Amino acid sequence: MTSRDSAAAVTKAAEVLEDAARTGTPVPPVRALLPEGDVQAAYAVQRLNVARAVAGGRRPVGRKIGLTSPAVQRQLGVDRPDFGALFADMAVPEGQPVAPGRLLQPKVEAEVALVLGADLPHRDPTVADLLRATAFALPALEIVDSRVAGWDITIVDTVADNASCGLYVLGGTPVPLDRVDLRAVTMTLTKNGETVSRGTGADCLGSPLTAALWLASTLAGLGDPLRAGDIVLTGALGPMSAAAEGDAFSAHIEGLGTVDTVFASATAEGAAA
Repeated sequence: MTSRDSAAAVTKAAEVLEDAARTGTPVPPVRALLPEGDVQAAYAVQRLNVARAVAGGRRPVGRKIGLTSPAVQRQLGVDRPDFGALFADMAVPEGQPVAPGRLLQPKVEAEVALVLGADLPHRDPTVADLLRATAFALPALEIVDSRVAGWDITIVDTVADNASCGLYVLGGTPVPLDRVDLRAVTMTLTKNGETVSRGTGADCLGSPLTAALWLASTLAGLGDPLRAGDIVLTGALGPMSAAAEGDAFSAHIEGLGTVDTVFASATAEGAAA
């Protein structure tokens, strides 16, 4: 494939994913449009749609890290995590239901969120750099979504699709890092009162801090480093759970607290109207 053909493929894949998000209709895997196994081409698709989103008025507020579970990495045949962009309009305040139809194929996972108080501009950040730069941690729910039908994805598909970003919910009580050992925290995620996922901080690349260091180094190397004020979703602490209308989720992360969300029912909204 020539460079011109590759550029055209990136543009086409970006348009397909953008249309899927706009229409609410999942599409076939976009890996068929790109050079086989080309993760860099997939990131080019992601950057193109992020740039279009920013040009359209959306405000970037941080990054998410995906593929932090060794089991998921093995499933997709990769040996590294990936990342995507977070926007302000992806944030769902606790107590505000997720509207029906807002997402295509949502799934929920529990994570540690870091909020930065300083930039991380170096390509070789240390744990000390990260600890100094982090203002506080929060419990978080990431509501992942895929514009690819049936979640039929490889790493190329998910990277191109902004790392399968959907929405996120942050807990409301900030915790300084000197008050919690993120590697040792335990997580329990419930759905409608029943436990659907468990995990620990060590299940996220060995520690959420390790995942955040990988992201900081990767982005600095790309010339787009993490900045003060950025939110970093560090990756799932346990398996994700599919969500449907009417489902209520609650995650408790030891030392960080609890974060909840609920998916509104179309019938309930209609009755309220």
